[in-house]
Amino acid sequence: MDAAQVWRRVNDKLEHPESQRKMVLVIVCVALLLDNMLYMVIVPIIPDYLRYIGAWKTHTEEGLMVWDNSSALPGSNVSYWRRGKPRIVYEGEDKAVGWLFASKAIVQLFINPFSGTVIDKIGYDTPMMIGLTIMFISTAMFACGQSYGVLFFARSLQGVGSAFADTGGLAMIADRFTEDEARSKAIGIAQAFISFGSLVAPPFGGFLYEFAGKEVPFIVLSMISLMDGFALLFVMRPVKEAMKEQGIERPNGTPIYRLFIDKYILVCAGTLVMANVSLAFLEPTLALWMKNTMDNVDESQMGIIWLPAFIPHVFGVYTTVKLCKKYPKYQWLLAATGLALEGISSIFVPFSTSYWVLMIPLSGICFGIAQVDTSLLPMLGHLVDTRYVSVYGSIYAIADISYSLAYAIGPIIAGSIVDTMGFTGLNMIIAITNLAYVPVILMLRHVYDYDTFENEQIVLDEVPTAQYKTFTMDNGNAVSLNTNVAESGNLEPDLFQSQQQQQQQQQQQQQLFQTDPRSSQQPVRDTNPFRQPQPMTNSSANNLQGQQIQNQQATQRKQKGNRGYRSSTDMEKMINSSDED
Repeated sequence: MDAAQVWRRVNDKLEHPESQRKMVLVIVCVALLLDNMLYMVIVPIIPDYLRYIGAWKTHTEEGLMVWDNSSALPGSNVSYWRRGKPRIVYEGEDKAVGWLFASKAIVQLFINPFSGTVIDKIGYDTPMMIGLTIMFISTAMFACGQSYGVLFFARSLQGVGSAFADTGGLAMIADRFTEDEARSKAIGIAQAFISFGSLVAPPFGGFLYEFAGKEVPFIVLSMISLMDGFALLFVMRPVKEAMKEQGIERPNGTPIYRLFIDKYILVCAGTLVMANVSLAFLEPTLALWMKNTMDNVDESQMGIIWLPAFIPHVFGVYTTVKLCKKYPKYQWLLAATGLALEGISSIFVPFSTSYWVLMIPLSGICFGIAQVDTSLLPMLGHLVDTRYVSVYGSIYAIADISYSLAYAIGPIIAGSIVDTMGFTGLNMIIAITNLAYVPVILMLRHVYDYDTFENEQIVLDEVPTAQYKTFTMDNGNAVSLNTNVAESGNLEPDLFQSQQQQQQQQQQQQQLFQTDPRSSQQPVRDTNPFRQPQPMTNSSANNLQGQQIQNQQATQRKQKGNRGYRSSTDMEKMINSSDED
């Protein structure tokens, strides 16, 4: 088999929708893994490197006087005061490093509204490619930077890339996986990669920094970013060509400010903030507390304290996906349970007396975060589908804003809270805020009252026995898809069958209407607000109009990307009404 045949087979494989979905999921997961590894890999590297290059002014403080004793000869014991070793003080180090760590989240917080709007306008793949390119540049700057200013700029630039890559990636998953069950599973897999990247990055960076130098971990991550970008171009090329050939135009997405004032979306965003506050507050303060309170804890143990929590996080993702599949209407309850578990676990953190005991509450926190994220991220996509237009850039920009807000304020104010109230006080604040927000999540309990009607093609493929007005949701308003066509009577000739076929269909329908024993019964009233049946006449023009309306409906839905949403009971009534008419 030559190279041309291999290329042809690969290209044919990529044109298959299911293969495209899987490849898109892989590319997005790698991008999220890369972003979170780059976020955490600097933790064991940058503070030590900045000291090495002399980024801080230093002064020496005399050591404290300590009481000591010695026995120079057997039977003799001499006690005396001695001064401890001098201590080098790095002026302004803690504050400067804290701002460097937080700069990424701060920049990402302000860029996300813009990135969400851009994604809604031009699609998902181009902004994601922009994000991967910027992340590649920022990672290369980390590898080459040799001053605090350059490293600070590289960290801030990473926030710009993350705003495009993360939002575009999650929106692309929501667009490709339209069924609620498949979407929950795909976002759960992405969440596992996010967790793995955050937890494995510190030991990965520390090991390579110690044995290969500062540049190597960043070079490895930059190469991953480059390969992921090429893979994105390779996968999306046939998709864009197919959309161009079919003349499919992107619908106009809902402005982000309209989404922000939606009470359900606002509750989801607040829950995501509260769920990530615990992690954002504990990450910069936990290691120092362990060093001051626990004996026999070395630097390596402090660096990997979060790594064992990866297992309960993945388990939380898995169980949440399974429960969402079995009980789709109770995803709000899973989110509430996860947030409550985080609050309760935070209470036990400051009372952990050993390294191994500390793993228990940290595992509970990570399990709760997995429950909240895995249940609410698909819910955000469902809210856009049912209440607005199925364009996902702005809605997942809001989710990214929630994450960025938590991680922007965490490194800055957590240290101040510890200084004033202590580490125990910090954890009590986390617990109280999390538990106090749990009742707010009750507002989400009616989100899934209307399910996605995924079998609409069954109805569209049937010969219509009545004329229907079909509506779609646009910015929360019902908009008719076929009123103008039905009223004008201007029917496209290429949508009709031959005159003989028209007459045969008319005769068959008339015979069926006359001989059907149900014709004498009163029709069942259709309570669905989106579709209103009209009585069928005996003229052939109305029959043809019904066929034309169904065809136009299918075409417009494919072009607009907006699916119909109905409750299961309403759909059964609609079908019964259509049969009896």
